[in-house]
Amino acid sequence: MEEMPAGERLGFDIKRAEQVLMSAKSAALRGTGLSVAQYAALFALQDSPGISGAALARACLVTPQAMAAVLKTLTAEGLVERVPHPWHQHVLQTRITDTGAERLRVADRRAVRIERRMADALTPEERDTLRALLGRCAEAVNADDGV
Repeated sequence: MEEMPAGERLGFDIKRAEQVLMSAKSAALRGTGLSVAQYAALFALQDSPGISGAALARACLVTPQAMAAVLKTLTAEGLVERVPHPWHQHVLQTRITDTGAERLRVADRRAVRIERRMADALTPEERDTLRALLGRCAEAVNADDGV
């Protein structure tokens, strides 16, 4: 077994930051009727109307099964509509409804406060560096080392 001291491991720090962010967003969205996953789906749909459920899952970094559950709820609440693709009969296009867009506007006003607090804690250069470093971490994790 390869050893690595706890103080050198980055996974815990990355996970802690993610959990703090998700917890804060969940609290901010309370009262909007949206979960963080539903908010993320609506946010992605805003910029990609007509996207498939599978593509939406990739955009939101969740499994297609998880996205199917989110879309089922959003559809039932009238926040999105799904219609068959004109050429691909097994693909449903997903679009945000006017009701969904309004719910997203309310939720985003709350969520953006958290994003702003994070951004304001760093200089623009630090934000760029953080993005680059996190990208390198993701690439390193995905590197094929035979494990």
